Amino acid sequence: MSDPNTVVTRSRAKKAQNEAENAVQDGQSSSSLNKDKTSGNAGTAVKDNPSSSNPSKIDVFASFVESVGQSLKEAATEAVRPSSPLKTTDLAGIADYIKTRKPKNIIVMSGAGISTAAGIPDFRTPGVGLYSNLAEYDLEDPQDIFDLDFFKKNPEPFFKLAKVLFPKDVKPTPTHYFVRMLEKKGLLLRWFTQNIDSLEVRAGVNKEKVMAAHGSHASSTCLKCKRKYNLAWITKHLDDPDKLVPYCEKEGCDGIVKPDIIFFSESLPRDFFTKIVQDFPCCDLLIVMGTSLEVQPFASLVDEVDSEIPRLLLNREAVGVFKGRKESEGGRRATRPLEVCYGLGIKHSNRDVFHRGDCDDGVMALAEMLGWDAELEEMIAQGPPTSVLL
Repeated sequence: MSDPNTVVTRSRAKKAQNEAENAVQDGQSSSSLNKDKTSGNAGTAVKDNPSSSNPSKIDVFASFVESVGQSLKEAATEAVRPSSPLKTTDLAGIADYIKTRKPKNIIVMSGAGISTAAGIPDFRTPGVGLYSNLAEYDLEDPQDIFDLDFFKKNPEPFFKLAKVLFPKDVKPTPTHYFVRMLEKKGLLLRWFTQNIDSLEVRAGVNKEKVMAAHGSHASSTCLKCKRKYNLAWITKHLDDPDKLVPYCEKEGCDGIVKPDIIFFSESLPRDFFTKIVQDFPCCDLLIVMGTSLEVQPFASLVDEVDSEIPRLLLNREAVGVFKGRKESEGGRRATRPLEVCYGLGIKHSNRDVFHRGDCDDGVMALAEMLGWDAELEEMIAQGPPTSVLL
């Protein structure tokens, strides 16, 4: 069934087009009539008169453009849904939504940007990201370091990088604790993360609430005999400056022990797809933080929530579907003409919020608006719970 707003939009555009075509035809008829009269006056030359009441083709076309523009403007005004779930498309609007709508099935999506404050570099930030600092490994493509075939032939570059990726004393950030706060208040349905640092669980979030789409280094597996190793084992190995590539300790086995993270040529966990089907239809608020939304299929998850569900991006720059969205300044984003012409943007113009800045600053500001700031600060001060088991 067609969206009523889309029907209105197309109807107005069609009406404007018909009116313009009629105007063109009228102009042509007037021009022909004028020519007939001119030819009837033998020997009398009649020049174009700028003040003549007969419109030229240029005038008719200009009238057509103006008419279509006006129709699109009126359609854009009507196309914005009056029943937006947010009072304002800013952080305050999200806070109000949480207070008044009381969502109980919030889904969080996060990437490497939420862990940079913990001392773990992200991958794509120019100059400082991991991909910008791999020249010493002489790689054709920086992403080869996470390619399984390349790893099997030459594991040393990955384990040099692993010493940076998995520091021993890394601590969760305020962003990690904010998600734990959501769980504590019974609002968190699932935390889908691209990160492999296990800081979600270290912050105290229930392991069952965390879906590590790309695996984690909480466990490792021998590629040859499939023997499992725990986090303490791989951490001790990586913390030893005299050791690099870990090998299996099982008698008679010399296989490489690889952390259980997903490399580019490996399939994502089956549970990841199960959770998508299970969780996203129930989602009543989507919070996206610290990700470039470039790696698929993770990036496409933002489109899995219902078209009326608010989506919040806390990030240093607009990414993915949030590109082109007005930044968090309050009010409603105007629908762009192309969105009206093609029926796009009507369902999304009032549900997306982009808050530019560091994730930690964003969650602290949101916590303050919700009246959670003192509780969150206390949780951060207490640090990770001692009972956390990875």
